[in-house]
Amino acid sequence: MPELAFFSGTMDCGKSTLALQIEHNRSSRGLQGMIYSRNDRAGRGKLSSRLGLVTEAVEAAHDMDFYTHVVGHLSSGGRVDYVIVDEAQFLAPGQVDQLARVVDDLDLDVFAFGITTDFRSKLFPGSQRLVELADRIEVLQVEALCWCGARATHNARTVDGRMVVEGAQVVVGDVDSPQAEVGYEVLCRRHHRRRQTSAATRAAALSPDVLPVDSAK
Repeated sequence: MPELAFFSGTMDCGKSTLALQIEHNRSSRGLQGMIYSRNDRAGRGKLSSRLGLVTEAVEAAHDMDFYTHVVGHLSSGGRVDYVIVDEAQFLAPGQVDQLARVVDDLDLDVFAFGITTDFRSKLFPGSQRLVELADRIEVLQVEALCWCGARATHNARTVDGRMVVEGAQVVVGDVDSPQAEVGYEVLCRRHHRRRQTSAATRAAALSPDVLPVDSAK
């Protein structure tokens, strides 16, 4: 039976790589899919992985009706055997309902990929609706790691290398962004609560307050 599947995890857990792998596996068997993404690191109309893989995609605008878009493609003679949506956390709840309708009314599999919570550890509206509606939810097995080596469970936003917990929910950045820009880092819950990023830890280790003191002087 067709299903709405939600693949979730933190940043840097390989969700886009898995989306590209699913696309490769199905297209190599002669199937044709509709691929959507939003705010991809490679630019508009792209689905890319940090491993360097990239494919063309439809930029999912905030006002796009997914059901109408797929039906329009079919009505114009196009073929759709499945749907892939990356960066699904950015979708509006109503757009997730449209994806569910694609599954139920058009009998197509929909594979949605996204991070679950934002830099404040709050659910993205799109992710929340996917949790509510998905037939299947998969937590990705490629575990991202906190700087301490523990499993990363939270996404942290940094500005000038410092973790912030206020601001707009959606600000495009990456885990590889320079410290002088808006960036992101994955942390375990303990260090997210303490706002202790890898940069903050290195700075603390180099602070004169914690350097050894030569008692002979």
